[in-house]
Amino acid sequence: MRILMFGWEFPPHISGGLGTACYGLTKGLSKFQDVDVLFVVPKAFGDEDQSSVHVINASDVFVSKRELTLKGFDREMSLIEVDSILIPYTGPEEYFNLIKKYESHNRRILEGDYEGKFSFTGTYGPDLYSEIINYSIVASSIALENKFDVIHVHDWLTFPAGIAAKEVSGKPLVIHVHATDFDRSGGNINQRVYNIEKQGMEAADKIITVSNWTRDIVINKYGINPDKIVTVYNAVDPISDIDKISIRKGISDKIVTFLGRITFQKGPEYFVEAAYKVLQKMENVRFVMAGSGDMMHKMILRSAHLGISNRFHFTGFLSGDDVYQMYSISDLYVMPSVSEPFGISPLEAIQSNVPVIISRQSGVAEVLNHAIKIDFWDIDALADAIYGILNYPALSIMFKKYGKQEVDKLKWETSAGFVRDIYLSLLS
Repeated sequence: MRILMFGWEFPPHISGGLGTACYGLTKGLSKFQDVDVLFVVPKAFGDEDQSSVHVINASDVFVSKRELTLKGFDREMSLIEVDSILIPYTGPEEYFNLIKKYESHNRRILEGDYEGKFSFTGTYGPDLYSEIINYSIVASSIALENKFDVIHVHDWLTFPAGIAAKEVSGKPLVIHVHATDFDRSGGNINQRVYNIEKQGMEAADKIITVSNWTRDIVINKYGINPDKIVTVYNAVDPISDIDKISIRKGISDKIVTFLGRITFQKGPEYFVEAAYKVLQKMENVRFVMAGSGDMMHKMILRSAHLGISNRFHFTGFLSGDDVYQMYSISDLYVMPSVSEPFGISPLEAIQSNVPVIISRQSGVAEVLNHAIKIDFWDIDALADAIYGILNYPALSIMFKKYGKQEVDKLKWETSAGFVRDIYLSLLS
């Protein structure tokens, strides 16, 4: 069977866990001889790994005078604020900061028919909304020109494309929910994004969520029938050459690492406050916040205000080998997320022989037993856990040993097998 899959990013050009998950899943599906995946991205850069998937560049697709009407979408879907700063990995604070930098104006981007190619940036920039709509127009062309059995789309950015492809082909639609706007915004939802998410969920024949945590949100916040929602956990790729990405620490201090987007969702402020408490009890420790996001400046100021700047370091965004090099010098990894649909980074850390502390408000907490779990808001518990791991080597050794055994069993091929079963159930 052939799967027409729509994503927004594909390694090595990624901004977060979405691209990593898409890559892992498609690699896992390639292990099955009866599954063939056509993976569409708005903009391909030419260096994507196509060993297990055929990547279609939406920017190269010629659209020949085609009308597109998306059933169930409100009028806003055809009259777009081109400079709307809607970015999926952005919280409310950064959203309003970005608005100050752009002068919004309205422009009709779909007059009924169009001939030619759309130019996509493939990024999360100020024209994101117009790109989402143009992507759905191209999706209808791709769906008419290719043979396939099932449509599979990833997160809200691609939901309109999936609906368009379903309407012109009549094929079943699977939507994969890696995160919702409730995770990103902390409940202060963007109504436009919520509407797209809900319409995609209602149009889907099956919904895949990355955890039961996310499944409950889809049921309770979007009013979706539980019978069509299936949880399939993410996994992690094995490290091919751990020696290649290992580097010497160069200092005797312990290193505690936060690695992820520095946004409300990830709980960076709880990490900073816990660091302050730990530093009142021990000196030979440094804290690293690796990543970027709308709360980064605020965290820099807060660490300075607490007087721990000399023990707190900001690296900026890391990707590829740099991520694993950061793990290789870390003694502990902390993910205090406020609402985390899954969270692949703790698996990567454990795989790199680093013990982890994760919030109970995360999907990965459902599959990891050998990790310390705390409520994101409990700074005292987080500080105690950090202190305990750093000062009692037996604890660290135990979590590293048994945690790695757990993670080694979480294979993308297993997750892909569950997804394949979903495809087959729709075709039967």
